[in-house]
Amino acid sequence: MFNLLKEDGRARLGALTTPHGEVCTPAFMNVATQGAIKGGLDAGDLRSAGCQIALSNTYHLHVRPGSGVVRALGGLHSFMAWDGPILTDSGGFQIFSLSGLRRITEEGALFSSHVDGRRIFMSPEDSIRIQAELGSDIAMALDECIPIPSPYSYVEQSVRRTYRWLVRCRDELRGQLARGDAVNPGQVLFGINQGAVFPELRVGHMRRIAQLELPGYAIGGLAVGESVGEMYDIIELVEEHMPKYRPRYLMGVGTPANILESVARGIDMFDCVMPARNGRHGRLYTWDGVININNEKYTRDDRPVEDGCDCPACASYSRAYIRHLFRSGELLAMRLAVAHNLRFYNTLMSRVRETIGRGAFTAFRSEYAERLTRRQ
Repeated sequence: MFNLLKEDGRARLGALTTPHGEVCTPAFMNVATQGAIKGGLDAGDLRSAGCQIALSNTYHLHVRPGSGVVRALGGLHSFMAWDGPILTDSGGFQIFSLSGLRRITEEGALFSSHVDGRRIFMSPEDSIRIQAELGSDIAMALDECIPIPSPYSYVEQSVRRTYRWLVRCRDELRGQLARGDAVNPGQVLFGINQGAVFPELRVGHMRRIAQLELPGYAIGGLAVGESVGEMYDIIELVEEHMPKYRPRYLMGVGTPANILESVARGIDMFDCVMPARNGRHGRLYTWDGVININNEKYTRDDRPVEDGCDCPACASYSRAYIRHLFRSGELLAMRLAVAHNLRFYNTLMSRVRETIGRGAFTAFRSEYAERLTRRQ
């Protein structure tokens, strides 16, 4: 499933094979939470942006329209007209974000829907059943995303429960695939490492889940309250104990600089809502930093957002026009801005892969890690 093609320091160039195509890594997964990119983009726009793999969310698609509806319509690939690979998040982070509306037990999580308040129970088996009905290529195990800071005793207890949930997820997926009517017979399971910022809990958990010999592993529970330095320290620590010939996924991270620093620490896959969310608010990524297109200085700026970019925004429109759209409340503003940001992220990953391939990633990282954080 995963071929490690080259290493440049700890940075890795690889190829991940799925039932719906190959993903060249390091890769950024564009977040289509409910089967679409927020900002008015569809599957065709994802292809134009250079997206290799999309991420959708189990919890949100379970709440509406329901995984049974998606299955009846041919699975998520058919439903959203996307023929590339899809990873589905288990819903663990959404349960975490509903902290005031949920209760976690050994059996699973009981919580209130953010849509209509109805009570929903999700066990590890439920999460996998839903993901099997969606037919994603990669299903994520249900875990508990632990708030930072949290007491050591609670984190220790939670990590142990997350391991037991992972075993239940593995067994349930085996059962789903054995039925003979699976939406995606090639669906695989990734396990998730947890442990907050406690080194011994992170390492112990990673060692234990590695023994399950799953097709891939993720580091979860970061970018939820710890410092950037703590996040990088945990990544370095955990990476040493992740199976070398399995893809490594850092969940929910992050900025272009975060991605460069995490690639340098051995990570292969990323996802984050940031490019789409920032785009919808007029914050646009360039190779010289971030532009806030709402600023008055762009009122008469006839340049594209980024010279040389082939996204729809840069190919046809000026900064002045895009600013005008935002100031006028036109929906086209969000569509163009999000399309630009997704194109930028995918171009960034392409350049990362290219520089790893020729052994020049360290120089690329040195040039851009700080530069990409500038505010123009």
